[in-house]
Amino acid sequence: MKRGFFTIMSAQFFSSLADNALFVVAVELLRANGAPEWQRAALVPMFALFYVVLAPFVGAFADALPKGKVMFISNAIKVIGCLMMLYGSHPLVAYAVVGLGAAAYSPAKYGILTELLPPSQLVKANGWIEGLTIGSIILGVLAGGLLVSSQAIALLHSIPALDAIGIHGAAQTAIFILVFIYALAAAINTRIPHTGVTMRPMPKRTIELLPDFWSCNNRLWADKLGQMSLATTTLFWGVSGNLRYIVLAWAAAALGYSTTQASSLVGVVAIGTAAGAIIASARVRLDQAPSVIPLGIAMGALVILMNVINNVWVAAPFLILLGGLGGYLVVPMNALLQHRGHNLMGAGRSIAVQNFNEQACILGLGAFYSLSTGLGLTAFGAITAFGLVVMIAMFFIRAMHRRNLRNHPEEVERLLHIARSDEGH
Repeated sequence: MKRGFFTIMSAQFFSSLADNALFVVAVELLRANGAPEWQRAALVPMFALFYVVLAPFVGAFADALPKGKVMFISNAIKVIGCLMMLYGSHPLVAYAVVGLGAAAYSPAKYGILTELLPPSQLVKANGWIEGLTIGSIILGVLAGGLLVSSQAIALLHSIPALDAIGIHGAAQTAIFILVFIYALAAAINTRIPHTGVTMRPMPKRTIELLPDFWSCNNRLWADKLGQMSLATTTLFWGVSGNLRYIVLAWAAAALGYSTTQASSLVGVVAIGTAAGAIIASARVRLDQAPSVIPLGIAMGALVILMNVINNVWVAAPFLILLGGLGGYLVVPMNALLQHRGHNLMGAGRSIAVQNFNEQACILGLGAFYSLSTGLGLTAFGAITAFGLVVMIAMFFIRAMHRRNLRNHPEEVERLLHIARSDEGH
């Protein structure tokens, strides 16, 4: 791997760590302020909001500037969101601003991989960056849970300097600390090398990006391999994004856990996902990505089985297995999707299309869960619904790919041959 790749990984690690710690802190902040359950559940779709709204623009923005500069700007926006939450803005609004920064960050983070590395290293690079991201999720949710624990409250209240600048309570102190982690990620972004790829300037009238974006979106959905990989990653991230909160709610309902204790189980899922991602990066070639589809069906079944678990010693290995299936599923699909998108329309635009679909799924499922919670649906009911959605959707995706193999065998084989050839270079 080139040296610049490890700089990208470092910046991604700290930015993602802060994102996930902030999620746990925001959940606890809403709980401590007496906010209703639906507001806590709404944190997930609020984070996804700007991914969906700005999807036509952020991909072109990522392609118009050096991607290290785009990542720096994005982390600066996250700092602003943190400061808003710190000084009185509603956590849902402030967290949406952090999501705005993340929406701009993602096309640059993934797009630079296709600029910096050859196709033969894409699956391996995705395995490493997803594994590291999952590691940051583990440490992030654990750090967030630790910072809002009673022990942290006692320790932090003993620091008089924080009172002097208007920082009171564990949640506020945690947010103050996370500002500096985002700032560290931004500083690392300035060290990312220019890849030498020619920039694609933004049009003078940004409204012109809308038809271009929809054209890219339709092109990727029409591609016989792009549609399969896009459907799979969209579903995976839509469910995984919401499971992050659902695991917290399930741990409270099934195990009687506090936010601090429940955050450790979110980390347990992430451990499994990291392991699955690393194994997939070593074992699955780019052209073999369609072979992992059945794992998505199994993943949906395991989600439903969570409802019968009420013992942490059973829950921990079960959640590791659940995460492992997800990691093994998403890494080759993500790499194949990046490969097809890069060939069809360019890295930044293809990642923006991917983010739009994935975050729209997170937004839709999250809004459904938040609304259902407001109407009285239990965590157990939500888990059953999510598991059924995963199973049915993955059966549909498998049927779609089999139909393409049956009706368009020459086109599918040609695209797989391109993937094999590019991976060999």
